[in-house]
Amino acid sequence: MVEAVLTGRAILVPASVWAEGEYGISGTFVGLPVIIGCGGLREVVEVKLGESDLAALEKSAAAVREGICALDFEA
Repeated sequence: MVEAVLTGRAILVPASVWAEGEYGISGTFVGLPVIIGCGGLREVVEVKLGESDLAALEKSAAAVREGICALDFEA
């Protein structure tokens, strides 16, 4: 990731990002495939997920939301 930011070379990596509707998830951080470069995040890449993978992603996002709520943290 650091190399991409420093050199400007765009790379595809998994990263925790603030979801804004990707995969139907909003309002929480979740690990998604992203393209980063010299300016940081360029785009979130939405790949086609099967039903079980999408369900697992939704479960993960829900767990993050619950953890944030348990901390009484407002994002």
